[in-house]
Amino acid sequence: MQSNYVPWKGYFDLIDSVDEFLVYDSCQYTQYDWRNRNRIKTPEGVRWLTIPVQRKGHLAYRIDEMHVADPRWRRRHWNSLLHNYKRSTHFDLYRTAFEDFYNGPDDETRLSAINRRLIDIVCALLHIDTPIHDAPEPRNRSDKTETLIDICQRAGATRLLLGPRARNYLDVRRFRESGIELDWFNYAGYTPYPQRFGPFVHEVSIIDLLFNTGPDARHLFKSRNRPT
Repeated sequence: MQSNYVPWKGYFDLIDSVDEFLVYDSCQYTQYDWRNRNRIKTPEGVRWLTIPVQRKGHLAYRIDEMHVADPRWRRRHWNSLLHNYKRSTHFDLYRTAFEDFYNGPDDETRLSAINRRLIDIVCALLHIDTPIHDAPEPRNRSDKTETLIDICQRAGATRLLLGPRARNYLDVRRFRESGIELDWFNYAGYTPYPQRFGPFVHEVSIIDLLFNTGPDARHLFKSRNRPT
């Protein structure tokens, strides 16, 4: 999967469900997506936190080629988190981990590296020990199916778990012919948790789950509740 900015719980649930998680950031950056932004709850409703990135016209960039346009985003995002979550039940438990990141050195400008650092921080807080690596550079980019088959083969994978949206553009038969079993992660049916500020919303950053549920956060994952 591509790296996202402090992704929602489903992203980390998928990481917790696999033997190895591959970050595929050598593909094209998509604007108005989750790569450089995510959502939090506020008294005024759901709000976007967005990392400003450099863009030059309509040129196509890979995700791992994107750079931050304004280093002040860190301070702004931390102030938003502090303002909206400081009264959450478990804010103090995780405050230091996020405050150290957002108030730390701002010399890292690569979007991929920033996303990876935050993903690592959250995995540590959730005690997720799945190895996370960069996906091998695909030799075949002729179409999305061939690209992922190539990545799987180079990584030595025989089974690939993907989000449900990938059903719309992948050829399952060609995976099977290549000796790779294809599975789909189901994001439906998550249990709501105590959440501040109005009606419950699932599609927000994992930060919301951590600050509101604390050590119980991972118990809401499907990876924790599957029959053995």
